[in-house]
Amino acid sequence: MMLDQTDRALIAETQGGLPFVPEPYAAVAQALGLEEGEVLARMQAMQDRGVIRRVAVAPNHYRLGMTANGMTVWDVDDAVASDLGAQVGALGFVSHCYLRPRARPLWPYNLFAMVHGSSRDEVEDKRGQIVALLGAACRASDTLYSKRILKKTGLRLTGRT
Repeated sequence: MMLDQTDRALIAETQGGLPFVPEPYAAVAQALGLEEGEVLARMQAMQDRGVIRRVAVAPNHYRLGMTANGMTVWDVDDAVASDLGAQVGALGFVSHCYLRPRARPLWPYNLFAMVHGSSRDEVEDKRGQIVALLGAACRASDTLYSKRILKKTGLRLTGRT
């Protein structure tokens, strides 16, 4: 997918994150010598073309006091996994939720949901809410707790783009 010079400059300007100011898109526009509306239109066009999947906040949960972070994994009946996954993902305490293929016999899980809390007890309480939501469609589950935060990065330009 080819990008023009302005789109490349826009990505380069935002790939480290949006400025932490009241009007971040206006600040990006000013840095690039563009109008804010053009920045927004170009970002939307790149999203529509699949160049940008989404613009989102990537918080440092540890700095927010959320030191118990658990990836809950679930073996959910495939016939209802997509519908139930959407419901789990809509829970306010789930930061991201997705389906993945199983790797049987060692890994029976197909639904993943990240849960953050200030303690393991809090994460387990939230996990209990997911258990109730999944009901009989869930055959097995586990929680994999984070030991450290991993570096998070967004879209980066390469020489091939």
